[in-house]
Amino acid sequence: MSAFLDRLKPAPYKPEITDKKVVEKNYSYWRIRVFYSMYLGYALYYLTRLSFTFAAPTLMTQFGLGIPQQGVLVSIFAITYGASKFISGVLADRSNPKYFMSLGLIATGIVNILFGLSSSFFFFCLLWGLNGWFQGFGWPACARLLTHWYSRSERGRWWSLWNTSHNIGGVVIPIITGFCAYYYGWRAAMILPGVVVVFGGLFLINRLTDTPQSLGLPSIEKHRSDYPDEKSKKEEERELSTREILFKYVLTNPYIWLLGVSYFFVYIVRNAVNHWTVIYLVEQKAYNVVSAAAILAWFEIGGIAGSLFAGWSSDKIFKGNRGPINVLYCLFSTAAIALFWLVSGTTVLLDSVMIFTIGFLIFGPQMLIGVAAVELSHKKAAGTATGLTGWIAYLGVATSGYPLGKIIEGFGWEGYFIALSTCGLISTALLLPLWNAKEAKEKTVAKETIS
Repeated sequence: MSAFLDRLKPAPYKPEITDKKVVEKNYSYWRIRVFYSMYLGYALYYLTRLSFTFAAPTLMTQFGLGIPQQGVLVSIFAITYGASKFISGVLADRSNPKYFMSLGLIATGIVNILFGLSSSFFFFCLLWGLNGWFQGFGWPACARLLTHWYSRSERGRWWSLWNTSHNIGGVVIPIITGFCAYYYGWRAAMILPGVVVVFGGLFLINRLTDTPQSLGLPSIEKHRSDYPDEKSKKEEERELSTREILFKYVLTNPYIWLLGVSYFFVYIVRNAVNHWTVIYLVEQKAYNVVSAAAILAWFEIGGIAGSLFAGWSSDKIFKGNRGPINVLYCLFSTAAIALFWLVSGTTVLLDSVMIFTIGFLIFGPQMLIGVAAVELSHKKAAGTATGLTGWIAYLGVATSGYPLGKIIEGFGWEGYFIALSTCGLISTALLLPLWNAKEAKEKTVAKETIS
């Protein structure tokens, strides 16, 4: 047992390789290997996250369960997943992501298989709650890897490229699970993804690694001469205690709380568009379900383009400062949502363009707020910082469901769009003080270093 637990600890540093050619060759190889592994791994997390979506209709019919019971399962997942993102974030900062991410993926696969073999609502609730918990292992592990293998001046581009993994998952995976559910029933839609994901976890164990230093390579900051500040240069090799991570760099960090609360409102908008747009298009614009779903697909496609541009522009135009892009994206996404509401008429092209635009704009801060949380805390607190902001964001997911549904019920679609526009304006206002947070943090660190 102790040997197993030792594997979960961060891999020890090896003596640093001095041959620059070997270092360059190894870095080139491992950066690509780590990236494609965690990209595929995080996409696979979505396979077992979305499986229930397509199993639900026939499952509910077979067991005589109604919409309230389905809502209970969705809420349980959101609560356990949100809590797990924070707690597993703390654990991930003190763990080896090679095993942390892999074991979480294997566990969520096993839970899906057991769900497909169950016939009790009690076990459905228990297992779907466990699935939410193990789903939370993916994001913090990826945040740790992205922070240790890609330096500040390039991180926006790499992070934005990785962020498209869940957009790809959102487009491709429903085809797989939907096919299983349609032809082989709801149990197949749960079991087959579970089996695939277990093998995916074993693949990650083989492919992933921990930090560059665990392979005898210099830190990414040293390798690229890309230190965010002098203090980081001096402390790069020192491991932080859990207490330092929590109380020095995360829980007492006002930047993290501003980012987290803004994330709450960003996620209300993101998930509201995902959940309610098809219903709006059918009820208010007289589309059939197939046409409405096809229009909504442009939301994810826009998200891919928006994430990539946000990462590139924050690196190249704003020199690694994430604040301006977050503010501008949130402001323009609010305008795009209001325009979608106010423009009358029904054309597939126009509505598709507008949904694409909303996706383009909302997925920018959805990705960059996580990057900012890492860079405004500490490199070795990446999992905890993104875990806390992610937990707050998933409170927004919960809010975008039942509470927003009650707004639609009581105030109609006008109330819905006013609520979303308000959320957009609040997120913009919360992010505005962080416009120059990068420079402010660097000045503070410089003063601490001198003193």
